[in-house]
Amino acid sequence: MGKRTLVRRRGRGGKQFRAIIVGKIAPAKYPNFRLEEHHIGKVVDIVHERGRNAPLAKIQFDNGRYSLIPAPEGTMVGNTIEVGTSTVARAGNILALESVPDGTVVCNIEKNTGDGGKLIKTAGSSAVVFAHSPEGVTIKFPSGKFLTLNQKCRAMIGTVAGGGHKEKPFLKAGTRAKYMQAHGRLYPTVRGIAQAAVYHPHGGGRHQHIGRQSSVGRTTPPGRKVGNIAPRKTGRGRIKDIHQQQRQR
Repeated sequence: MGKRTLVRRRGRGGKQFRAIIVGKIAPAKYPNFRLEEHHIGKVVDIVHERGRNAPLAKIQFDNGRYSLIPAPEGTMVGNTIEVGTSTVARAGNILALESVPDGTVVCNIEKNTGDGGKLIKTAGSSAVVFAHSPEGVTIKFPSGKFLTLNQKCRAMIGTVAGGGHKEKPFLKAGTRAKYMQAHGRLYPTVRGIAQAAVYHPHGGGRHQHIGRQSSVGRTTPPGRKVGNIAPRKTGRGRIKDIHQQQRQR
């Protein structure tokens, strides 16, 4: 009897597919200050958290509270960070989107008011404040998509540090395996066409090829649900649309 396909094993939710919860320090989010309050914090340390590619800045505020926030580029121990609506839009400061001018680069954006920051928190990422309107503040994300958020949502000025971490090679398979384990990703993975027919729907045959159309429906059973799942468009039509979008940009 053949083994279950990868998608079925992953759906079961085994230990090898779950991100490790040990080695975490504390939730990385803004302190629960009111919008009308103004506080000044000092960066006392820059730490690393397991499973997170961006460094965390440990900040001590003037009221004695500590907070861990993804460090923006240029952050050093001893820097000061201001929080409040009357804060100047300077790199590292935290203020509401209504106080951020158009065209400003921001990161660690709140999706809902007071959630502490949910968007743009990975290393090297940043978004741009596109426009202000009565409906809210429109943000342009690195993917090119736009999202209108509540003007009371807070954001940090600047770009998240650690953007060049992908340029450093792993050099050894064991180092990459530890990295993937900390992020809850399966490693190594084997291509479906390289497997036997009893192990994967794309396996078998005299050569490494699928042998059939790779698109499958949304309601396909788990054993067969591999490949392009419910694609809107594939093949030449998809490539043509991508080229048109690139020309418009």
